[in-house]
Amino acid sequence: MSRLAGIDRLACAVVLLDAEGRTRFLNLAAEQTFETPMRVIEGTVFARLFGNGAVIDDLVHDAGLNAFEQKRLDLTLERNGREPLAVHCVAVVPEPDLGGLLLEFREIDQRIRKDREQRMLESVRVNRELVRNLAHEIKNPLGGIRGAAQLLESEVEGTSLREYAQVIIKEADRLQTLVDRLLAPHRHPRLVGDVNIHEVLERVRSVVLAEYPSGLNIQRDYDASLPDFRGDKEQLIQALLNLVRNAAQVMQGRGGILLTTRIARQVTIDTRRHRLALDLHVVDDGPGVPEDIRDRIFLPLVTGREGGSGLGLTLAQTFVQQHGGVIACESRPGRTDFRILLPLP
Repeated sequence: MSRLAGIDRLACAVVLLDAEGRTRFLNLAAEQTFETPMRVIEGTVFARLFGNGAVIDDLVHDAGLNAFEQKRLDLTLERNGREPLAVHCVAVVPEPDLGGLLLEFREIDQRIRKDREQRMLESVRVNRELVRNLAHEIKNPLGGIRGAAQLLESEVEGTSLREYAQVIIKEADRLQTLVDRLLAPHRHPRLVGDVNIHEVLERVRSVVLAEYPSGLNIQRDYDASLPDFRGDKEQLIQALLNLVRNAAQVMQGRGGILLTTRIARQVTIDTRRHRLALDLHVVDDGPGVPEDIRDRIFLPLVTGREGGSGLGLTLAQTFVQQHGGVIACESRPGRTDFRILLPLP
């Protein structure tokens, strides 16, 4: 096993099986990919993890007959209670003392997902800067409009024109609130300290359940081994509150939300490789993100909800990015999964 120690550093999932197909070794990426720790699966038949594991049994059988030295194939592995996993598999017959079969798995959609996330992040940065500059340009004349409307209101007191002046003041105040929200992430200095992500999630959970006391079920699946990290606790509370509250609003306060935390290893965030990261999911069973805005939900002023401002997800993405992380979304009717990756020390 010491000869395989370096494989733990690989980003792809690697599994070593004996001649009977029993698991001898999983690297860290394989534990993460198949969501199964080595201590649980060691010595068991690897193919039994999957509903269609017969294809892996066939590879083990053919390897025992020396039918190949290396074989490549695309597989869709069916997992009980989880979404199917599409992978490209490289099967290699190793040296006799290592085992019966060495399998390397790479998620087929991994590169597509990374490219999409990279494009999304760049688009969010460009649009956020554009909107911030626009908000600054609006701010000064908006103050002048409001001031002029106030003077007009005092001059036309007692006439029907006073009502029009009040409409101008109210709309100016509404726009001022919108501008303030657009500029909020850039105005206040970050207050960095030790953050326990589960304390953050419990705070968010209690707030949203207080807003929706009946009909909403928020479950937790936490990894208690997650370490504290340095960050702005209030920013992270606001980011997660926006995500969880958005899910509750879309479901009109009736449905299920699942909060999960895990440790991810050897992950790439915005082109940078990190040894450890927080892998946090906010999953709801609502109607899903409308398909026409699915690729734009983190852009400012884009919303699929009537009456929404289109800023909640933008601010959440901004706060997470300021911590070196990223938010991604996978959505279909009945399941929407917002995934946050944050680097850990």
